[in-house]
Amino acid sequence: MLVAEKLSKSFGGVTALDQLDLRVETGEIFCLLGANGAGKTTTINLFLGFVEPSAGRAMVDGIDVFADPISTRKDLAYIAEQVALYPQLTGLENLDYFLQLAGVQKETGFLLQTLEQAGLDASAAQRRVSGYSKGMRQKVGIAIALAKDAKALLLDEPLSGLDPAAANVLTHSLQMLKQQGKAILMATHDVFRAKAIGTRIGIMKAGRLIDVLDAATLNASEIERIYLTHMQDTGFQDAAE
Repeated sequence: MLVAEKLSKSFGGVTALDQLDLRVETGEIFCLLGANGAGKTTTINLFLGFVEPSAGRAMVDGIDVFADPISTRKDLAYIAEQVALYPQLTGLENLDYFLQLAGVQKETGFLLQTLEQAGLDASAAQRRVSGYSKGMRQKVGIAIALAKDAKALLLDEPLSGLDPAAANVLTHSLQMLKQQGKAILMATHDVFRAKAIGTRIGIMKAGRLIDVLDAATLNASEIERIYLTHMQDTGFQDAAE
């Protein structure tokens, strides 16, 4: 569903992403794990068509993102670290508005049911988003993905700043979407959540994907050990520079 082929991006002579080869299948949660500046957000922005690749290509369901960004965005839902909603509107009104932007019309009953499915109760759905917590905003983002029937989700550090209860709700929602056959690409710096959520975990450093781990075959401590070993590999850093 999501494919990167030799995907690269430079900003002012600085390489943010270096020849990324990546495939995210349907029914899979692929976690990009790495420190700030590793290239995780750049990867997501390239799939969204927010920036133009310097080389290579990003594809969504076989369509080149840069060649046809409008078509590919119809198949995507994006949940940023801070979900951007209109604070003067309610959760229900935000969901309705963003669906209309995507060319989707749904009845109020369906929208309320979708928000509830995403973990937002009916009373909160009728309140203005200006009073929402980060976790509540993310539930609206999940509801948009559900109602839009997006084929793939892109998430950038969605767990940052969430309390444990909200993080568990988000984890459950992502597992539900995975079971529905969605392809999910999530950027994170949290090793333990990557283990809990991910099908596969890709370790990124200095703009490169340097390792891919099968989350089912390793425990969190083993993943952390492998990750830290890569981060301490100064030889790789010197080569990248």
